[in-house]
Amino acid sequence: MPSSTRRSRHVAAQLTEIAMASPQVVAHRMARMATAGPQPTARDQKEFHLMGAEKVAAFTESWNAMGLQMLRAQQEMALSLARACWSLWLGGGMPSMARAAQQMQGATLDVLNQGLTPIRRRAVANAKRLAR
Repeated sequence: MPSSTRRSRHVAAQLTEIAMASPQVVAHRMARMATAGPQPTARDQKEFHLMGAEKVAAFTESWNAMGLQMLRAQQEMALSLARACWSLWLGGGMPSMARAAQQMQGATLDVLNQGLTPIRRRAVANAKRLAR
């Protein structure tokens, strides 16, 4: 299991990529809308349609990935709780609250990572595609 520091850096890196790519995409599309005027070409219409459709797709993919990761985290935490109860009952001592907090932090970072991945992938891909 990756450390929380590495997970935090990965989430920060994804946020940075989104922060760099999104303004480029927005600027390109706003300029395209301004130049298209009241009667956009078929190519412009396709791009404008894609603009909305990809947001819905990214949201759906992100939501599903986060939900699945949350389910995994809940199962892991339930297993850890069961182990702690058995350990306490068998005389293994009190479970560590620090360990539980660390597990919760890692689970949160994993959920964030899963949610950001589809958004980052689309934002970076759009920035590259529209820069051509």
